[in-house]
Amino acid sequence: MSKRRIVITGVGVISPIGIGKDSFFKSLKEGQSGVDIISKFDTEGLPTKIAAEVKNFVPIDFIDKKEAKRMDRYTQFAVAASKMAIEDASLDLNTIDEDRFGVCIGSGIGGLETLENQHKVMMEKGPGRVSPFFIPMMISNMGAGHISMTFKAKGPNMTVVTACASATNAIGEAFRIIQRDDADIMITGGTEASITPIAIAGFCSMKALSDNNEDPKGASRPFDKNRDGFIMGEGSGILILEDLEHAIKRGARIYGEVVGYGSTADAYHITAPAPDGEGAYKAMKKAVADADINPEKIGYINAHGTSTEMNDKFETMAIKRLMGDYAYKVPISSTKSMTGHLLGAAGGIEAIACLMAINEGVIPPTINYNTKDENCDLDYVPNHARKVEVSYAMSNSLGFGGHNASIILKKY
Repeated sequence: MSKRRIVITGVGVISPIGIGKDSFFKSLKEGQSGVDIISKFDTEGLPTKIAAEVKNFVPIDFIDKKEAKRMDRYTQFAVAASKMAIEDASLDLNTIDEDRFGVCIGSGIGGLETLENQHKVMMEKGPGRVSPFFIPMMISNMGAGHISMTFKAKGPNMTVVTACASATNAIGEAFRIIQRDDADIMITGGTEASITPIAIAGFCSMKALSDNNEDPKGASRPFDKNRDGFIMGEGSGILILEDLEHAIKRGARIYGEVVGYGSTADAYHITAPAPDGEGAYKAMKKAVADADINPEKIGYINAHGTSTEMNDKFETMAIKRLMGDYAYKVPISSTKSMTGHLLGAAGGIEAIACLMAINEGVIPPTINYNTKDENCDLDYVPNHARKVEVSYAMSNSLGFGGHNASIILKKY
């Protein structure tokens, strides 16, 4: 039996550099940074006072007012981006088979803002004042749960929690679900809203965040010798994956095809990547084998590229191991230089960045790349977007706990 082909027919984006795919990709091409001084709370006492917040998001533009009040911000992002993606795909929810319409969403943390707020309520006003919506607002699966309820998706429904690899794993698993004929359409991607005092404090304690508070726009600098940590971002990137025959039958516009997925574990350390990027290399190798192509076919890599010392060095080593001499010829960029790191949602917006690169023939840059690092000596498309025809693009995501995921998208 031949494998089912899976295509992407719609996308929705809520990001620190734009809401909606057009605004998002315009900002990427122009090299705009979404990083600024944190506006949501007082950063007194925190070493890091900057993040990439989503600006101008109005939940009731997308969600019923009463429903929105019962959702954590991360769920609001997920439902809003899904609504955009469904509209973008011109899906008629009245005519599709809801039993073959599923959801697979990645989120690294879930409703942290709700947890923090309700803990404060309990400490100040007592346990009797804790909201009855506390648990259903906080739990990590509720993004997927609300999406299915909102859009009547009664097929497979799940949440992937693999830290910063969550969204890429979710897209890969949604791809597998359609491939094995358990669904015809999947809503997939990732969502995260963890710019909260305790999250910033926790990452600061790990020395993982940049504290370049004087220059917010220049603080996220993947692969640059002077990088000093990542920048927290938030938002959601959602894709509609669909069986090719199903998409053709309903006359859908097709953005591209998902052709490869690889997933591995470092089995090494809770936060540090495996030496030489071994796990990342194996995930990429699996994705290439799954796509049944040579590595030289890949015309663009959207790197995990967090702007941390070890990640950027080891991911570079992994790419070299996979591609040999071709590693020096393939354009690589880290869009986290502009969006910050969306944690469990990163792979969602980065898959969409790959898709837009394929469709528009433009590779987004790695901004703030000023000083070469001898350990990071590949082509990171520094500072300016580049016009290049891309037939295959790869997106990498690597997470705490040693999770590695890689997907390959192809021009349709």
